[in-house]
Amino acid sequence: MMYYSIGSTDLELNADDLKKGLFEALEKMGKKHKVLAIPPDYTRLPSRAGELTEFTWQYYGEALTDVLPALGTHTAMTDHQISHMFGTMPATLIREHDWRNDVVTVGIVPAEFVKEVSGGAVEFPWPAQVNKLLLEGNFDLILSIGQVVPHEVVGMANYNKNVFVGTGGVEGINKSHFVGAAYGMERMMGHADTPVRRIFNYASEHFTNNLPIVYVQTVVGLDKTDGKIKCRGLFIGDDFEVFDKAAKLALLVNFEMLDKPLKKVLVYLDPTEFKSTWLGNKSIYRTRMAIDDGGELIVLAPALKEFGEDKEIDRLIRKYGYFGTPQTLKACDENEDLRNNLSAAAHLIHGSSEGRFNITYCPGKETGNLTRQEIESVGFKYADIDKMKTKYNFDGLKEGYNTLPNGEEIFYISNPALGLWAFKERFKY
Repeated sequence: MMYYSIGSTDLELNADDLKKGLFEALEKMGKKHKVLAIPPDYTRLPSRAGELTEFTWQYYGEALTDVLPALGTHTAMTDHQISHMFGTMPATLIREHDWRNDVVTVGIVPAEFVKEVSGGAVEFPWPAQVNKLLLEGNFDLILSIGQVVPHEVVGMANYNKNVFVGTGGVEGINKSHFVGAAYGMERMMGHADTPVRRIFNYASEHFTNNLPIVYVQTVVGLDKTDGKIKCRGLFIGDDFEVFDKAAKLALLVNFEMLDKPLKKVLVYLDPTEFKSTWLGNKSIYRTRMAIDDGGELIVLAPALKEFGEDKEIDRLIRKYGYFGTPQTLKACDENEDLRNNLSAAAHLIHGSSEGRFNITYCPGKETGNLTRQEIESVGFKYADIDKMKTKYNFDGLKEGYNTLPNGEEIFYISNPALGLWAFKERFKY
């Protein structure tokens, strides 16, 4: 059922609009006695989900007993991040998700189904795993709050991904990432109907349909006319329709289709958001369909201090590097540590250009940031961040196409998490 729906490419929803829409939807649901909110973590700050979670607390008061950020594999939020994202909501409501220890398996999606939807790319059963709090908390409402945006693992982020990955466990997260990588990221990004999404939908229909989950979905994009991030839609409901509507709008808001492939792309990674290649490689995922063969991606990463946020994933990235699909699959076959951590294997595939274009990372120079030696050891090129900022007139760049004084054309992206870019001949509708 759809409780609230508003959205268009030229709409601009402010905080009052979001609050009004949310309250209208909550009113329709009737009185609730015990509520769990599942917002994203700080890596999804622009989603407006922080405000919507704060408004949920304002509406329900003491009936909102738990807030479980959908960390997935990410590190727990800091006190500063919690107060910045959730405002006046008491930090005591926050529960930390531990993807290694806090989960229960609610059902198994059969191997035959996984094989069928992945076109034979993989054949293994998929465990639907969620944080045990969802089952043991006796909630009469679970609000899953987040942004629908193009995504490298599932095609379009959010909806039941927020539950099965955001509050999921090691095996479920690992295998879902690997399904997407084996099937082909470029066949999925920007699509609402993908093999991974069908697996999640199977799990929703068969294993969690007894849970009182309602989805609060935003669509947020960058307005190139003024460089500001704007909320273009709010969709609240308890079934696939809420996601489908949001995904259709996100395709218009977040997807830039280009008439020609790009020779050189410069991406900036906001230091408050991107401290690892685990997150920072969105610069690769979201631009790879736009970059020309033999082209170059330059990533300015002032706060880059690690490869993986999870210690084991960081170790595996350092050991195996970003060297493309054949080498990664071979390493999986031959090494148990990588085989047991398929989300890391998937990430290594996603983070390679498959030899098609060059990737140059430019970390900041603070103590603790990744060094030239570390960057080059995993298969990336390295460049000095200050020299690159000077060379490409960083302070004078605008979103999208820029022509430098020497006549060279570069394409600038200030936040890769907000969009997806593709040369139109590479994207199949």
